[in-house]
Amino acid sequence: MRELVGSPGTWGGLVLRAGQCSFAGASIGVMVSAFGFANYTAFCYLIASMGLQLLWSFGLACLDIYALKMRKDLRNPILISLFVVGDWVSDFTY
Repeated sequence: MRELVGSPGTWGGLVLRAGQCSFAGASIGVMVSAFGFANYTAFCYLIASMGLQLLWSFGLACLDIYALKMRKDLRNPILISLFVVGDWVSDFTY
């Protein structure tokens, strides 16, 4: 099977997930540092959705690290469908 750039269990996938995790953390930091952010419900919802994105990306980055360290192949149809649904849910929450 052809290896795609950024697929789960590759160095490209790890770099993309780490970037996604760091940008989610940075956006949380920027929103929390805004004066009076708790007075606006939209900011609270955005912080909650970015927290979900941060956790999801961190979990998949850890899975990529495990797959690279143990030389596991994550191109299983069940795992790929789980990643797709999880990314879909975390992307549509904000």
